[in-house]
Amino acid sequence: MSLPVRALAHRPLTTEAVAELVALPAVPPVPDDVDAVEAEVRRRGWAWEDALVCESFRTAHGHVLCTDVVSPFGCPEARTFLVFGEVYPVDPHDGDMANASWLYGLVDRWQEQPGWSGSRPSTVDACEAVLARAARAVTDHLGTPPERTVLSAESLVTGPPLTHRIWRTATHALVLGPAADNGPYGYLTHLQLSCTPLDSGPGLPPAEDEDGLASWIAAHIDW
Repeated sequence: MSLPVRALAHRPLTTEAVAELVALPAVPPVPDDVDAVEAEVRRRGWAWEDALVCESFRTAHGHVLCTDVVSPFGCPEARTFLVFGEVYPVDPHDGDMANASWLYGLVDRWQEQPGWSGSRPSTVDACEAVLARAARAVTDHLGTPPERTVLSAESLVTGPPLTHRIWRTATHALVLGPAADNGPYGYLTHLQLSCTPLDSGPGLPPAEDEDGLASWIAAHIDW
């Protein structure tokens, strides 16, 4: 039975968007200089983004890219997070929906972006469909299915469990799934593709080690 989700906004993740994200660590380096980064942003058809997630980028594919460095271009140590969905899950502690008036507005802000769509109310099944479609784009680009597929741990995100899928390249972990918004919102959940160095955590734990796997995912998706 599908649990309710108050609202969902998303823009489909494409193989081209995945390819661009995965390629960022190996492109010609751009120094941590505002003018140099600005020039690269313009060259790519990107834009700066502060309304949806502070100090992030809007890619030419219409997604929001967040990073922990000034310049993610040609920086293998950078942690990058490509947000392609925003979810307002049911909060059991908000029975009177005291937060709905402003949280709906935040999701609407995502939905109003070019190429984005959404639904209110929504369902866990709808969120899983968005993630499954995104997973096909990642698989199509990498040429391999996810190495691990698990439901998100309660400690990682607000709301009902959603699917995390894990791929690994020779140098980076790609984790597709829900993540805490880490912004001013507090209650919302990103649907994102993370690309982070494999040294962000120890080796991938076995499937039966649920706590260890949750910790490994947290080490690679947390901002």
